[in-house]
Amino acid sequence: MYNYAPITGRKIRVAIIGCGRIAVNHFDSIEKNSDHLELAAVCDVDAVTLSKHAEKYKVPGYLSFEEILKKEKLDLVALCTPSGIHPDQTVIAAKHKVHVMTEKPMATRWCDGVQMVKACDESGVRLFVVKQNRLNMTLQLLKRAIEEKRFGKIHMVHLSVFWTRPQEYYDQAKWRGTWEFDGGAFMNQASHYVDLLEWLIGPVDKVQSMMSTHRDIEVEDTGVINVRWRNGALGSMSVTMLTYPENLEGSITILGEKGTVRVGGVAVNDIQVWKFDEAADYDREIQAVNYKTNSVYGFGHPLYYKNVVDVFRGHAEPETDGREGLKSLELLIAAYLSARDGKTVSLPLEY
Repeated sequence: MYNYAPITGRKIRVAIIGCGRIAVNHFDSIEKNSDHLELAAVCDVDAVTLSKHAEKYKVPGYLSFEEILKKEKLDLVALCTPSGIHPDQTVIAAKHKVHVMTEKPMATRWCDGVQMVKACDESGVRLFVVKQNRLNMTLQLLKRAIEEKRFGKIHMVHLSVFWTRPQEYYDQAKWRGTWEFDGGAFMNQASHYVDLLEWLIGPVDKVQSMMSTHRDIEVEDTGVINVRWRNGALGSMSVTMLTYPENLEGSITILGEKGTVRVGGVAVNDIQVWKFDEAADYDREIQAVNYKTNSVYGFGHPLYYKNVVDVFRGHAEPETDGREGLKSLELLIAAYLSARDGKTVSLPLEY
C-alpha cells in the first residue's frame, strides 16, 4: 500500500507513552533490543510517575503528548495508555508522521479502530498492534500443527481464562473498569485469548455471548462466548476475573479428527496434551518450550519488538499491524453486541 523507507545507519528512536503496569514490558524490550532501539523520551499525565521514570531511564519526560511529538525527533511511540485513549493518540501521532505501536486492545469501539487504521494509512505511517502471546513458543508450535493440517478437520475448540482481579485492582485508577477507557474481562484482560480464536482457527461466522458483572465496575468481569467458524468448527470461551484466590488458568483445547491438543498453565505456557495420528519431528520440542510463569503477560514483548526492528530495517513485514488488530476487535464488539441484545451476531460487522 505504501513504500516505507527503511531506517538505517542509526538507532530507532522510541518514546513510551504511559508509564503504568504494562510499560515495564516495553522498557525491558527496548533494552533487550538496544543494538537497534533507543529510548528517546517518556510521557505520562502523572507528574510523580513521570519524574520517576525520566530519572530512572535518564531521558526527557513530558506531561503532554502533543509536546513530546513536537519537541522530540521520534520514529515510534508505544502507547501504554488506557485503551480508550489509543485512537485519539494514534491520529495525533500520525499527523506528526510518527509511527505507532499500541497495546491491546487497540480501541474500545469498532469505529475508533477503523479510524486508527485510516489515519495511519493517510499519513503514510505504520500502525503496530501488540499481540505478544502469538510469539509464545507453545502457541507457535500449535499454530504450526494447524497450518500443517495435522488436526484434519477441527471439530471443537474451547478457551478458558480463569484469573482474578480484586476490587483493589479496579480502584487503582478511575479509568479502570469503564466502558469508554478500559473495557471488561474480554476486551482487556482476555483480549489476547480472543485473538487466538481467529489467528489459530480462522475467520469467525457467528458469535453468541452472555456476560455478568460482580465487582463495582461498569463492565463485565465474567462471561461466556459461543463461536461458529466459517470452516464449520464450533467452540466456546469462558472468562472470569473472579477466581479465588489467584490466577488459575489460561488455556486452549482443540479437538480435531486426527489430533487433540491442550495448552494450559496460567497463560498458555504448558502443553499438557499433544496427540496426533502421525508424528512430526518437532513433537520432541514440547517439553523444551513449556515454561513456568506467574505472569499472565508471557515473554513475547521482546520478540514483538524484534519484529518491529526488522520491519523498520526493511527486512520483514509486521507480525500484527492495524488490520490484523481489527480482526480481534471485531470479534470483541460482536460479543458485546450479542450480550447486550441477546442475539446471535454474524461477521463481518461491515460489508
